[in-house]
Amino acid sequence: MKKIIIFIFGISIFISGCKLGPDFQKPDYNSPEAFRFDSIQTDTIVNLYWWKLFNDPVLDTLIKTALQENKDVLVAAARIESARANLGYTKADQYPTFTYSVGAGSGNYAGVKQSTSTDNFFAYPELSWEIGFWGKYRRLNEAARADFLASEYGMRTIQMSLVASVASTYFELLNNKEMLRISERTLASRDSGLTIIEARYHWGVVAEIDLNQSQVQRAVSAAAVPQYKRAVAITESSLSTLLGSNPGEIETVNSLLEMEFPPEIPTGLPSQLLERRPDIKQAEAQLMSQNAQIGVAEAMRWPSLNLTGLLGVASSDLSTLTSGGLAWSVGGSLLGPVFQFGKNKKRAEMARYETEALLHEYESTVLQAFKDVEDALISIETLKEELIAQEMRYKAATNAEMLSENRYSLGETSYLEVLDSQRQSFDAQLYYTQTRTNLLTAYIELYKALGGGWLSPEEEANSTQQN
Repeated sequence: MKKIIIFIFGISIFISGCKLGPDFQKPDYNSPEAFRFDSIQTDTIVNLYWWKLFNDPVLDTLIKTALQENKDVLVAAARIESARANLGYTKADQYPTFTYSVGAGSGNYAGVKQSTSTDNFFAYPELSWEIGFWGKYRRLNEAARADFLASEYGMRTIQMSLVASVASTYFELLNNKEMLRISERTLASRDSGLTIIEARYHWGVVAEIDLNQSQVQRAVSAAAVPQYKRAVAITESSLSTLLGSNPGEIETVNSLLEMEFPPEIPTGLPSQLLERRPDIKQAEAQLMSQNAQIGVAEAMRWPSLNLTGLLGVASSDLSTLTSGGLAWSVGGSLLGPVFQFGKNKKRAEMARYETEALLHEYESTVLQAFKDVEDALISIETLKEELIAQEMRYKAATNAEMLSENRYSLGETSYLEVLDSQRQSFDAQLYYTQTRTNLLTAYIELYKALGGGWLSPEEEANSTQQN
């Protein structure tokens, strides 16, 4: 009997080393050799802490605070710890479990009533081991490890998006503050102009229509002031939420016009996106986890072996509990499906189709990553051209406004020309400011698309050594 048990034990250990289901193969994705709108053509990866290129200490502080206090990041961190615990929990299933049992009883019933009562006492540790044939537990551990990696990359994806959101919201705040300053400055100018027009109207120098048109232009700029005050407050609230705090005022040092544009960006090769983008790595880890579930489903179609054993003491008299010799028991049971109307087969099919779905999700994530980079590159290229044109428009319009007011004061032109110049100047300043913000935001979108700013210090050090 002992030889049979040892034989069964050895065979089960051997078989449990096997694994059903396909081993994970990293998806072979053919990426383009270069980005369409990349004019640099370099294989150097982007700066890891790209937001420092803007040379704004306020932005640096905001991003540091957000990475520490943002609630989505804290949720992701908790999920990482949960996945870490699940990895240990799943790994423990492949080993034997040890329990103990101590008990005592007395009575005259053992299925039927006895003529006399009996006492019994026992104490023993018990071993129980379900040996997962066909690598069931090894596949479960493989899935748990992949889930743990996916949770880590998920957090890094959140961090990368958070940094980009803080930076873009910060620039939007600077944009709204700049537009508010333009509106207030324009309002002050038109207040002065209206005062002069009113005086001239009362002296009969100008017609009433000139007065009315001046009042209209003053009202337009007056309406813009509360509009941008509201925009500033709402943007501050949005930024505060990203920082994990209650809505409040955000103090800024630099104005939007003082913000520096980053130097030319080393975009790197398209194939590097597959390693740098955390959302791609997350999708790959999720695919790996689901692929392991195929092996689990396949293993559940075959028998599993349960081994149990106990060694302890038992007696009908408490006084002889330790002197009556050891009591022991060893046993095994083989459990497997016979006929379940194709349930186990369908479970394996479901796992395969879920894996196929995640493969397509991975491919979709990669395609979106390439699109993000291309969109950001063309946005930067065209916005640079647009900013040059908007700057020329802005300078010409403000100069034309000044000349029109001088010509009107000398009686050389009508007030209609002044109104048109003022309107064009106001619009040109706002458009220039918005275009500058759009360009700054496009740089942020490119860094985000390239997967910059999320590597750990260890990975950063390794990356620096490799380069």
